[in-house]
Amino acid sequence: MPTETASFTAREAELERLSAALETARQGVANAVVLGGDAGVGKSRLVERAGEAASEAGALVVVGHCLDLGDVGLPYLPIVEALGRLRSCSDAIDEVIERRPALARLLDGGGDAVTGNDELGRMQLFDAIAAALAAVGTAEAPLMLVIEDLHWADASTRDVLRYLLARMRNEHLLVLATYRADDLHRRHPWRAALAELHRHPRVDHVVLEPFSPEELREFAVAVTGAPLDEVTQRRVLKRSEGNAYFAEELLAAGPDAGTLPWSLADVLHVRLERLSPAALQLARIAAVAGRRCSEPLLWAVTRRRGAFESPAAFDEALRECLAHQVLERDGDLLAFRHALLAEAVYADLLPGELVALHAAYAAVMLEEDSLGSSAQVAHHAMLGHDAATALTASRRAAADAAAVFAIQEELRHLEAVLGTWESVPDAAELLGEDLTDVTLAAAAAAGRAGLSDRALGLARTAIAAAAPDDLRQARLGYLLAHHLLVAYDTREALEETGKALAVLEGDGPSPARAWTWAARARAAVNIDEDDIAHEAALRAVDEAQALDVPDAEADALTTLAVLEVDDADRSARLLAKAHERARASGDLFTALRARYNLATNRFYAGELADADELATTALSAARESGFGWSLYAVQLLVLEEIIRFTTGDLTPQADEADEPESMLLGYRAAGLYAAVARGDADAIERCRRLLDEEDLDGQLLLFAGGNLIDALTWAGRPEEAADVAAATIEALAATWSEFFLGSIFLAALGLAALADLAVRARSRGDDAAELLQRGDELLRRAETAAERGRPRGGVLGPEGRSWLARTRAEHSRLHGEHNPEVWRVCVTEFSYGHVPELARSRWRLAEALVGAGEREEAGAVVTEALRAATEMGARPLERAIRDFGRRARLAVPGVRLETSGVLTDRERDVLRLVADGLSNRQIGERLYISPKTVSVHISNLLAKLGVARRAEAVDVAHRRGLLEGAR
Repeated sequence: MPTETASFTAREAELERLSAALETARQGVANAVVLGGDAGVGKSRLVERAGEAASEAGALVVVGHCLDLGDVGLPYLPIVEALGRLRSCSDAIDEVIERRPALARLLDGGGDAVTGNDELGRMQLFDAIAAALAAVGTAEAPLMLVIEDLHWADASTRDVLRYLLARMRNEHLLVLATYRADDLHRRHPWRAALAELHRHPRVDHVVLEPFSPEELREFAVAVTGAPLDEVTQRRVLKRSEGNAYFAEELLAAGPDAGTLPWSLADVLHVRLERLSPAALQLARIAAVAGRRCSEPLLWAVTRRRGAFESPAAFDEALRECLAHQVLERDGDLLAFRHALLAEAVYADLLPGELVALHAAYAAVMLEEDSLGSSAQVAHHAMLGHDAATALTASRRAAADAAAVFAIQEELRHLEAVLGTWESVPDAAELLGEDLTDVTLAAAAAAGRAGLSDRALGLARTAIAAAAPDDLRQARLGYLLAHHLLVAYDTREALEETGKALAVLEGDGPSPARAWTWAARARAAVNIDEDDIAHEAALRAVDEAQALDVPDAEADALTTLAVLEVDDADRSARLLAKAHERARASGDLFTALRARYNLATNRFYAGELADADELATTALSAARESGFGWSLYAVQLLVLEEIIRFTTGDLTPQADEADEPESMLLGYRAAGLYAAVARGDADAIERCRRLLDEEDLDGQLLLFAGGNLIDALTWAGRPEEAADVAAATIEALAATWSEFFLGSIFLAALGLAALADLAVRARSRGDDAAELLQRGDELLRRAETAAERGRPRGGVLGPEGRSWLARTRAEHSRLHGEHNPEVWRVCVTEFSYGHVPELARSRWRLAEALVGAGEREEAGAVVTEALRAATEMGARPLERAIRDFGRRARLAVPGVRLETSGVLTDRERDVLRLVADGLSNRQIGERLYISPKTVSVHISNLLAKLGVARRAEAVDVAHRRGLLEGAR
């Protein structure tokens, strides 16, 4: 029997993929499906059927919809809608709110607008959303979260989606999101998010294609109740081009009539023409709200417009729209059967009608808060040509967005206020704040959104707008300085704070002046104006303490800690106090920054146990507070990994996430140290893959480049290693400064590669002059960095001294010197706690001792090095030590020195090098024995093999298999 709404048909393959994704979620692996396709191709129909199947299988299905409000959306709209529905059927959401109050701000409203750095607030909120979704799904009833129409999603919703997919791993959750492919213009904001999700290993991207002829034939039977004749079938296929909605509307228009409408617009009008004038009027008013609106809102607007003489007439028109499937019920809302239908009705309205209807929507929402948000009021007021209402509503919408940490939406609403300002003569009176206030708020929002150039431009405009009030400009100067510092215009920041203080000095103590001194100190310390920085920081601390401005005090104390270069313990005490004051002010971001700096302070002071405890405690506190993925929390994760490696723990990293996303690249890069030390087969590939990342920052380049040098050297590819060292040093010199301290570390690794090359060259009798020249330049660079690159002129810490010592020792090895003393210094310096480098330095010390004839001490030293390498699982180092012990004839545990065969091990070693073409002198250098001793060994092996010449000995040994296993 023909039906207006076809039952689900075709799309079996796509439905199977969705079913498989749900089963994955049931198994405890959170995943997502992103479903794209043109308007009308059948996305909603597929999602609806998948939801029905999921519910039948015991899953919990909730849907959230995005709303088209132009460039400004409602923050988190589909998330709030979905969580609200979950809250009505599960106590888990309220239980999460008790533990993570940030979620109450989103679901229950309220809370003050955020004016400071709200990165942590966003992280807490995102963490709470993730916790809520995780708490609901179970193996028996996994959660399917459907987000419809992501092409209309606000920036905050896109951010939450990325966060969920990046952070959730073992939850019983399937996220199913849809978008219109034909709506994605080149600069559409969803494009970037979509490209990111394409690369995610747990996201399946499904593109819904138009019906094939066979699928359309099956679909037509479902719609009409009987097969179509071939002529009609071909015509429907041609007109619809396989678009499911178009095909259904063509068939519903009457395929037996002999003619079919030519365009989709014609098809839609066929459905609308069936409506009475009253019902059509209702549909037109509804279309101005978008695809969905509430029945109370629709009634309020029609009543204001006088469209119906009574509620009964409204109800009758609504029933007619529902009966003809122009509108349908979607939970508590009314919705057009398809977004294309809503758009067609809206497009038919005359300009004057549109303005009047948008104005009516704005008016009724203002009269009754429950009918719409401030963002919706602003949207309708703007299209209704009511600038004053748009201005005030946009300002309220900005505050609403700030309260839930929706930074992008906050900024867009504030920019809408600024854009409307000139059209509203009494704007300042209406808002209770002037243009400077609003512009500064926009600058702060832009800064929090990471748009530093936009923030700086707005801040300059705000300060200029404060003229001719010099005192007010001066009091706001520190805000401009803050944006200048973020934009790295440090010298201008110093100049601006100087100008401001010249005015403020006559104004008496004030929080603004305390902050100006603090900003001046930070600017000065960044351009090595230490005297200015020290004086300004002290002034800031004194004034902040007197006025009880703890956040300014914490900021200045952090600067003083940076200036304390000769006393790491005093610096740590200052940072501890900065943390205390930041906590007192409620500035959790500065508090976490102080705790991170405390941990790094102890690390660079060589106090590894203290650093590890501080980092672990700080990271645990960050995670418990819901911002375990903030900037400093991730940096603490990196620091923990470095400490773990340094103290000799080479076990593989914990699986913090399923992929090296931008925030976790540092963590993954830090794991390369242990990977190289373990000798992982893919270590070189992982280093190169990281170096291929776009926009690699200095820290990541240092990690990736340094580990690649070391990995290539261990792999016997010192030529490549030396080239990578030179390239990495030059790249970082351009990124940081010519004398960056990390160049000492890189120079040491580069010199080690050059030294291996020089040993090889000398053994072959090749000229090593070029290698020596390159090594001399690396040593000069390291020495200069140690002298001129030390932070603020202070002394090098244990780590810097250790790597400088190794640089000098590798330079000595490059020149063929057997100098135990330089390697003794390395052992002493790395004894602060760097277990892998201490073991490596002992190995090299043992080599130098053998070369210097001090074999007894060499045996003891190399035994300790082998023990450490074995315990750590440092396989390349362990192999190198064993090989050295065998070649040097040292009594090293586990190294066999004699055999009962024809040739001794030493004779086999000599014969192997003879086979390589080395002379007696070169063999002696390789085996740490004299040329005379080599000659004796050769005489003995010739006699044992019964030959007279070296070449004959090699030939006989090969034929008899006497060289197998010799190294």
